[in-house]
Amino acid sequence: MLRDLFRAAAQSAVMAAPNFIAGEWTHFGTPFERTGPWLGEVVTQAWEPDPADIERALTAAAAAAPTIARLSPAHRAAVLDRAAEIAVGYRDELALLIARELGKPISDGGKEIDRLADTFRICAHEARRIGGDVLPVAGWENGVGNTALTYRAPLGVALVITPFNAPANLLAHKLGASFAAGNTTLVKSPPQAPAVSAAVVAVLLEAGLPAEAVQILHGGGELGARLCAAEPVAVISFTGSAATGNAVARAAGAKRLVLELGGNAATIVCDDADVEAAARICARTGYSNSGQSCISVQRIYTHASVLEEFVEVLTKEVGKLNVGDPTQPGVDIGSMVDEAAAGRVQSWIQAAVEDGADLVCGGQREGATLQPSIVVNPRRDATLVTNEAFGAVVVVLPFEDFDDVLEECNRSRFGLQAGIFTQRMDRTLQAWRELQVGAVIVNGSSNYRLDHVPFGGVKDSGFGRETPASMIEDYTQVKTLIVRGVSIWGDQ
Repeated sequence: MLRDLFRAAAQSAVMAAPNFIAGEWTHFGTPFERTGPWLGEVVTQAWEPDPADIERALTAAAAAAPTIARLSPAHRAAVLDRAAEIAVGYRDELALLIARELGKPISDGGKEIDRLADTFRICAHEARRIGGDVLPVAGWENGVGNTALTYRAPLGVALVITPFNAPANLLAHKLGASFAAGNTTLVKSPPQAPAVSAAVVAVLLEAGLPAEAVQILHGGGELGARLCAAEPVAVISFTGSAATGNAVARAAGAKRLVLELGGNAATIVCDDADVEAAARICARTGYSNSGQSCISVQRIYTHASVLEEFVEVLTKEVGKLNVGDPTQPGVDIGSMVDEAAAGRVQSWIQAAVEDGADLVCGGQREGATLQPSIVVNPRRDATLVTNEAFGAVVVVLPFEDFDDVLEECNRSRFGLQAGIFTQRMDRTLQAWRELQVGAVIVNGSSNYRLDHVPFGGVKDSGFGRETPASMIEDYTQVKTLIVRGVSIWGDQ
């Protein structure tokens, strides 16, 4: 199946992305098509499973849970390490799938596969570290003479729902950590990236992942809601919009949830910043993947004393970005996920300009491709400021007082990450203490992530932390063993 995908992509043919149910790739269900945003033509055909196949997948996952739980952490780690090596070997082929299906430049797609390989290696490392504790029961009189131990046990069946913007690496995080924890996993792929999602699963299967350890189902929100409500599912990991995250929580009911939702990240450029470096970094990280990242640079608060210089350098750096065919080397910006998304962002830009903002560059759109845009000094209540743009645009807003800009950043209903450019440690620590976000990046923009470091937000940006170590905790439960009348602590 994997080589069929690669062959179709190389020949510019339609890629077939089947479901994987009960150990078999199947083409049953209702067919649907994915149109490549750059090409404007069908690139993938997938199949949404019918109710009988959904039930078959749920039954297979539940039945396999005890078998997968009995695999040693060393066995799981070895599979994940092999998957990393296989992914590296298929780096160019996987990057082409991403470019065709999503319009992400092939250079960025290659970097995503590099990260995917690292993520599998990190999951392997964390699998080897799963353990437990010897509890200090003899510290209390009624515990004397007893021994108590704990270990982290798999929950059974995990459901992972992945987004389109980084479909390979985010699936690696969720599926890799779930298998490392000893669970079976149901994958609900994004309808915009069925081929990429199927390819990641196929890489793991080629690495020796037991066929019963995973099911992958393609489809939209109705499928996701049905899986969330399914009785065998014990834990759900979801990445996507805040609105869809709320729907996931309602459908799930009393299940364990990890939600990584949206953002409209702020980056602060202080008066003591290296302005040129800040502008270069914001130019590169504000438009990667056409700005389709929950931590993409959206709001840049710049001290009034350096505003003119910052905007001048930012405009020059953005002008160097190469917009074009995402399958070609040297392209920095391809297409957004579809024409509707690009049109929405363009309309927000136009609304801000009509209300008095300055459009310094960009604003033009051709189909799903939006030229990288800079909007300076929009109204603070503009949609482009208050909502998640998720597109190829940044806004620059002046500020005078550091305390005031921290308060302004915190007025957002989101709180995922923030960046700050400053040389002052007192400002760094104040920002870390007071900004209502999951992480603060110093002398970098909001758009920076290490896959082995805790990642997640507060407020409408969700809860839980998405790094393999944290996710393994979410995918497992503490089980306790108490041995009465036998003590390693003594019995007096």
